[in-house]
Amino acid sequence: MKVFNIASIPGDGVGKEVVPAAQRVLKAVSDVHGGISFHFTEFPYSCEYYLEHGQMMPDDGLVKLKDFDSIFLGAVGNSKLVPDHVSLWGLLIKIRREFEQVINIRPAKFLQGIKSPLASPKDFDLLVVRENSEGEYSTVGGRIYRNEEEIAIQNAVFSRKGAERAMRFAFEMAAKRKKHVTSATKSNGIIHSMPFWDEVFELTAKDYPDIAADSQHIDALASFFVTKPETFDIIVASNLFGDILTDIGAAIMGSIGIAPAANINVNGKFPSMFEPVHGSAPDIIGKGIANPVGQIWTAKMMLDHFGEEELGSKLLDVIEDVLKSGILTPDIGGTSTTEEVTDEIIKRLKAL
Repeated sequence: MKVFNIASIPGDGVGKEVVPAAQRVLKAVSDVHGGISFHFTEFPYSCEYYLEHGQMMPDDGLVKLKDFDSIFLGAVGNSKLVPDHVSLWGLLIKIRREFEQVINIRPAKFLQGIKSPLASPKDFDLLVVRENSEGEYSTVGGRIYRNEEEIAIQNAVFSRKGAERAMRFAFEMAAKRKKHVTSATKSNGIIHSMPFWDEVFELTAKDYPDIAADSQHIDALASFFVTKPETFDIIVASNLFGDILTDIGAAIMGSIGIAPAANINVNGKFPSMFEPVHGSAPDIIGKGIANPVGQIWTAKMMLDHFGEEELGSKLLDVIEDVLKSGILTPDIGGTSTTEEVTDEIIKRLKAL
């Protein structure tokens, strides 16, 4: 039997509600499969931890996490307690950077049972591959002067290695899907980094002659996500552009509460991290109505990462079947609780 050791970080807010729910689902998956099991070790790193210790995780926090097979994260942030830039850079982004999780993957799919805000949604199924280590989110820059003379400088950093790595990852994924990669660019307005990005994309595409490749400016691409999302397969994007596009992807699905994400380490030195896109949702903490689908779909992505793609596909089918039957949390138009949705997914998994 294969045993996967998972570092569980429920984090803040509803993360503490949906992570246990998703762990119950993974337990059901292992019961159905019989050949795999999951061992979870929970870590209390969160804004509450910060208030007690003055940091989001201990000095040896990364050392404690580095030997796990993966990290299963719930939500980070409570701006009433800790400024967002402190909580994110002290935990989520720190793990991403230090563990070289250079690729971020976020799917968007039309799910039966969920009402999309699109007037006439078609059967879209797309995946954004986001460069996750540099680009517009670099830490290069600073501020000088004060008052009306103050200047803030933020430098975007693009390396050939980082851009090409994300692009090759996108092409490899497209080879398993609909064989189409779209690059998000803005070379008509950003004079240095985006023409560089385009050149690397064109060169990389030549190594994948069987995969269709095109580039689209980010403003048009964002509008096409709304008007014709069914035309896309894999989209590869820089850190900022990928961040924006994936939130649009979550919106056209019908709720950010169902959107999953994966932060992938590609060199095998450190664990990858899996997290839903939604935040800590402080307005519904403790009400028992947090949508567990985002975290459970995130578990599906973790199964894929472990090579259990068939199991992952079955889990997503069960999720969609439950949604289609009208068992929905309030954020997507239903009246079911977190526990009721989770229980039904587990029930149908065990009936396979």
